[in-house]
Amino acid sequence: MLKLIKYFKPYLLLILITIGLLFAQAMADLALPNYMSDIVNVGIQQGGIENAVPSAIRSTEMDKLVVFMSPEENARVLADYVLIDSSSTDYDKYLKTYPALANESIYVLKDLSEEELTALSPITGKSLLVVSMLKTAMEDPAKAAEMSGAGFDLSRIPAGMDVFTVLASLPEDQRSQMTAAVNEKFASMSDSMITQSAASSIKAEYEALGVDMGKFQTGYITRIGGLMLLVSLVSVVCTIAVGYLSARVAAGVSRDVRQAVFTKVESFSKTEFEKFSTASLITRSTNDISQVQMFIIMFMRMVFYAPIIGVGAVIRAVQKSPSMTWIIALAVVLLLSMIVTLFNLALPRFKRIQGFIDRLNLVTRESLSGIMVIRAFNTQNFAAERFDKANVDLTQNTLFVNRLMVILMPFMMLLMNGLGVVIIWVGAHQVANSALQVGDMMAFMQYAIQVVFSFLMLSMMFIILPRASISAGRIGDVLAIEPSIKDPAQPKAFDAKTNGLVEFRNVSFRYPNAEADVLHNLNFTAKPGETTAIIGSTGSGKSSVVNLIPRFFDVTEGSVLVDGVDIREVRQEDLRNKIGYVPQKGMLFSGTIESNLRYADENASEETLKKAVNIAQAEEIIAEKEEGMQSEISQGGTNVSGGQKQRLAIARALVKQPPIYIFDDCLSALDFKTDSALRRALKKETGKSTVIIVTQRVSTIKTAEQIIVLDEGEIVGKGRHQELMKNCETYREIATSQLSKEELA
Repeated sequence: MLKLIKYFKPYLLLILITIGLLFAQAMADLALPNYMSDIVNVGIQQGGIENAVPSAIRSTEMDKLVVFMSPEENARVLADYVLIDSSSTDYDKYLKTYPALANESIYVLKDLSEEELTALSPITGKSLLVVSMLKTAMEDPAKAAEMSGAGFDLSRIPAGMDVFTVLASLPEDQRSQMTAAVNEKFASMSDSMITQSAASSIKAEYEALGVDMGKFQTGYITRIGGLMLLVSLVSVVCTIAVGYLSARVAAGVSRDVRQAVFTKVESFSKTEFEKFSTASLITRSTNDISQVQMFIIMFMRMVFYAPIIGVGAVIRAVQKSPSMTWIIALAVVLLLSMIVTLFNLALPRFKRIQGFIDRLNLVTRESLSGIMVIRAFNTQNFAAERFDKANVDLTQNTLFVNRLMVILMPFMMLLMNGLGVVIIWVGAHQVANSALQVGDMMAFMQYAIQVVFSFLMLSMMFIILPRASISAGRIGDVLAIEPSIKDPAQPKAFDAKTNGLVEFRNVSFRYPNAEADVLHNLNFTAKPGETTAIIGSTGSGKSSVVNLIPRFFDVTEGSVLVDGVDIREVRQEDLRNKIGYVPQKGMLFSGTIESNLRYADENASEETLKKAVNIAQAEEIIAEKEEGMQSEISQGGTNVSGGQKQRLAIARALVKQPPIYIFDDCLSALDFKTDSALRRALKKETGKSTVIIVTQRVSTIKTAEQIIVLDEGEIVGKGRHQELMKNCETYREIATSQLSKEELA
């Protein structure tokens, strides 16, 4: 995958924006369980009371609270409140909020920060609980006995006296002991439990002040619920934006990689093409890049998100209940064990699947391309068996991997349900022991699920990664190949004095990985205004010779010169601009007749196109078509005959009007009449150009100014027809086998 990392550079900004959005989404998702906890704990159980610090309290109740505070705590609490009575400037404002102000003065809490409220809450909360307990004890003698264990011996208070008055009148050292006893009693309780326990006392105080607690509670739940909806909306927007950006990045990278692969393949010589099959190159350009594209989408949406949500959920779960974190650890261990097992089983299969896809594409392509041959030899069953073998191999491996992946989801659901049961079981005992609130237990369960899902997402990436990595490696193999035929660092220009002169000097050539040369010490010159024909038996090296001129291959020894310049010293583009090449098998592209002709020159005039068609003897092809030049040509030219395809290919070369024409045995598909007419027309059109014809027909080259006779890669004859008939045994054998005595004359 690292081989393709450079293709992400143009999309770095989008990737950074995506990471930012994922962080925002994760924070939003992490906030939702906490809001749910607040609604349950504060909104439902505590009636909307958020902390143990009353926002307002009657002066008589404040006097009771300060009794159970140290002098420092007393001073701090009173400093955080403002005493409001009938003489206060804000009396009328507070009277509307707290109707009890009409009867007695009240203390109103100042505007404090969250940190200040958090520090103040345990102080007021403990005092509120003690006051509540004392009030209950005074009403129930059985409760009074329990208070004695906390440092309060209520039995010693004279009957009829107010307990709080008596306690306030105690000496400072006794009150300090009493305060220490209070702190010791509540030492085991968390701040949240103190708040929850004190909420009932604060609620009673608010009711005494005349506050509508039903409206108060509803307001809190509505406010937190609104925040939940807003945070959920943020999460949804971020999710949509991340999906869009990740898809855009993945599509862009895939497009660039696909373009790079295509451009690289275009630069391949025949040597590089032989390293890959056509089916494999198609698979690498389509299926492999699709695998990488899918991985990029999943990577951007999961790999960046999962660590944030996982770490955040662990931190928040620990904050809610440190004693239950072992449950999350156990779930993660079980999940990872399952993932590792599946990963080890699936990885070898992933590596084999891409190879099976290549094989299936190859068999399919061969079967469809050679369908007529298959039918002619009645080998449909054999072809079906080949396809079935490739199809079954791919299917079996794909099914094996899919079955492994199917196991993962039921295991995941079982794990999640089991996790929920364990959390409820353990959490219920802690709730019963006043060590945990119900809302915190519910939030812990949500965070535990988020942790497990984060590990699941990462694990899924590690399952997808091997296949994507293999695909990326296969793509990288194509991109990493350096073409054997390259443009020179400092290219030369062609000699302007000549135009079309082709010269072979001591040329020898050997195919890559071959043991012997196929061409040996070739020397000849093809001049402008002349036709140079190359003839020989099958395998004599004719096509190899002409493949060297456009640099489809480079010579092993010697040099090929065009216009006096070694073709290895000029740019390939400049070289090929001088050549009109017609291969043995005419290749037409899907489109129209006109679009195929314009491959040679997209700016060619209509007159040029018509002239090329007439010279190539292809006017009848167009005349037969209702749409003329706009007639459709199917892929590979399958809707025209071999001869028609060849004539259109020749016409395409003529549209280019180059100084050098190469006809690689392309006239063999033509009948003798068309062949003769075409050669006559070609002679007139290409009178100033260098024409090189490769053929096995002697009749085609009888009039050539120069005939090169090849035999086993060596020139065994050179000259005109009559000269070779006298001096070259190989040529004479070929000619006499094809022509009558009258034709030979």
